[in-house]
Amino acid sequence: MLELNKITIIGGHGKFGEKEPLEGLDLNMGDIASIVGPTGSGKTALINDIGMFADGNSPSGRRVLINDREPSKEFLEDPSKNPIALITQHTSFLSDLPVYKFLGLHARIRKTGKPESMVEETIDFANQLTGEPIIVDSAMTELSGGQSRALLIADAVIIGNTPIILLDEIENAGIDRSKALELLRKYDKIFIFVTHDLGISLLSNYRLVMKEGGMQAVIVTEEEEKRMAEKFKTMDEIMLHFRNRIRAGNRLEEQELRELLKRAQSVLMGESGK
Repeated sequence: MLELNKITIIGGHGKFGEKEPLEGLDLNMGDIASIVGPTGSGKTALINDIGMFADGNSPSGRRVLINDREPSKEFLEDPSKNPIALITQHTSFLSDLPVYKFLGLHARIRKTGKPESMVEETIDFANQLTGEPIIVDSAMTELSGGQSRALLIADAVIIGNTPIILLDEIENAGIDRSKALELLRKYDKIFIFVTHDLGISLLSNYRLVMKEGGMQAVIVTEEEEKRMAEKFKTMDEIMLHFRNRIRAGNRLEEQELRELLKRAQSVLMGESGK
């Protein structure tokens, strides 16, 4: 796999032909960026440009450079050499192989590490992202949407060892977003999220703002927003707790909500006045 240091996105134009206000953006290894904006603002078109190594040949006219150079044509011709993995909202598998066989086959093709240990690590990673543990004997076609997305993320990170990973709205797949970001930060890669999620946006290093098909600005996440993100995380954990209670077939009790809110109060009020 290519030793990748950075990716550069050179601006083109928006939906109506006007030049993008943001002329370009560099992302370096270890960066986590979020692409934000209203529905129809061009978020998905941007990650498609990145994933296809746009060279002025897409509707936006953008260009993508790898390590300050035009990407090699090999990247699109040979999937094993492509430094980008795109995890979309839509997952479908052509194979009905069991999960462990599918992952084992991929690990052997990649020839990196011991296939058995890599499969085990990939399953463990995926199970930390989804509320439903993946049964390794299940066919790939039997996985739920959340399980599929979690497995694809884990596969790209561990077996594929892909330097750049694009993730399109993972919050819609029932994935534990806070846990996902916590795990992903351990790997020296570039992660780019298309998201409407508050927590993912504020826990990213940068937010790339989209409007009317154009890149508008980059906002660096500063300390105040990071403190706010911790508060939002506490609130989100309460919602996740009750969501899991409903999924388990339990009734909700107002007393339990009061107790959880009381415990959370010290976190929510701890930074007041700063």
